[in-house]
Amino acid sequence: MRHGLLEWQTRRHFLQNCSLGLAGMWLGSQANPVRGEAAQSGVTAPRLAPHFPPKAKRVIFLHMAGGPSQLELFDYKPDLQQLDGQDTPASFLEGKRFAFIQGVPKLLGPQFPFAQHGESGAWVSDRLPHFQSVVDKVCFVKSMHTTQFNHGPAQLLLHTGSQNLGSASFGAWTMYGLGSENQNLPGFVVLVSGGKTPSAGKSVWGSGFLPSVHQGVQCRSKGDPVLYLSNPEGVSRVQRRRALDTLAKLNRETFEQTGDAEVLTRISQYEMAFRMQTSATEAFDLTQETADVHAMYGTKPGEESFANNCLLARRLAERDVRFIQLFHWGWDSHGAGANEAINKGFHDRCREVDQPMTALLKDLDQRGLLEDTLVVWGGEFGRTPMRENRGGREMKLIGRDHNPGSFTMWFAGGGIKPGVSIGHTDDIGYEAVENKVSPHDLHATLQHLLGIDHHKLTYMSQGLPQRLSNVTQPSRIVTDMFA
Repeated sequence: MRHGLLEWQTRRHFLQNCSLGLAGMWLGSQANPVRGEAAQSGVTAPRLAPHFPPKAKRVIFLHMAGGPSQLELFDYKPDLQQLDGQDTPASFLEGKRFAFIQGVPKLLGPQFPFAQHGESGAWVSDRLPHFQSVVDKVCFVKSMHTTQFNHGPAQLLLHTGSQNLGSASFGAWTMYGLGSENQNLPGFVVLVSGGKTPSAGKSVWGSGFLPSVHQGVQCRSKGDPVLYLSNPEGVSRVQRRRALDTLAKLNRETFEQTGDAEVLTRISQYEMAFRMQTSATEAFDLTQETADVHAMYGTKPGEESFANNCLLARRLAERDVRFIQLFHWGWDSHGAGANEAINKGFHDRCREVDQPMTALLKDLDQRGLLEDTLVVWGGEFGRTPMRENRGGREMKLIGRDHNPGSFTMWFAGGGIKPGVSIGHTDDIGYEAVENKVSPHDLHATLQHLLGIDHHKLTYMSQGLPQRLSNVTQPSRIVTDMFA
């Protein structure tokens, strides 16, 4: 004990370790003076002031992992139907990189009938019969494009602004910039369905170079919201409180000795888990909802499903959770197997999301939450207008390869202009050609709706003031989307 105490007080220790620790703390405070408050306060993320009055207070991001085919859902191309079965012109293939297509594939027309709906006349296929009723609430952006043609990098780019690992996710940036309005639940909650996590893994909701207190918390739609949230048998809440108080004291002593902000993150996460034992259990209890609500969403309490997650998203929005991220896997429609074929598994994916995402919009609207809740829907890229032909041979089942050149996303609530379609693709839906929107443009736009100036919300890392909308690539705010 005496030896350990002296170790912290020796001149050699001070020069070798404390000087670097003090310098690091000073540099951290100078580089990020405002947003370092979360860890110091002992709570997850205190509420912080936006740069200007926001249109949206919170985000519900519905990510369809795998890349849903815009040509079977929203981007109607009658010219492509006329070209169905013809060889793809060489000019369409030169200089292009595909994940699987080889040789000369056949062009593939829309596989389902389209019709116009609502006063806006939005084109939607018959795969989304429920969603057809809410098209006047949403803004379609049909000119999304990306630089990545593989799932992992494309998902990272969409959610973190970089195709490489190590950057902070959109949700983490939102927490870093605005903090939380509910100290009894995580400010950034992640819900996964479809049987798999995204190809990029948990990095798409990670904190990257930001303090880890801002990362997303993956919760479950059945059982305890978070594993091991309940106290072990025989341990009372009073005992748990005493144990945490003692642990917090030890951790604070460690912080005073080391200056490591991650020690404070550990304290805040323990405290959050303690508060969640009552708040989260109540928030995630779907049995509290009426039979009419369950019928509207198509939910079945106790199951893990996109429908249950949509209803949970509404319950979390009611409780002022800042960022709610849903991932639904299974949209990678190559046609290599029945589960990922447009004429097989694609039907199931559409049926799984159609009713609950429609119910979510209607439910938020009737409860007065849609006005300040920003709802986002989309995948990491689109699909090709040609049929996939692995090994240069036409496959038995129908599929499309990855297409970074164009895809469709839709948005609703939170300052979004309803009942409009923005941007256009070429005559076969291959490339975005008008009012093109990149992931960086998307980040700048959505941050603006949250009251964040995307140029000002930065964090020093690797010698650069990093930001979500990217330091080296251009980005713009798509004002056409604003009400």
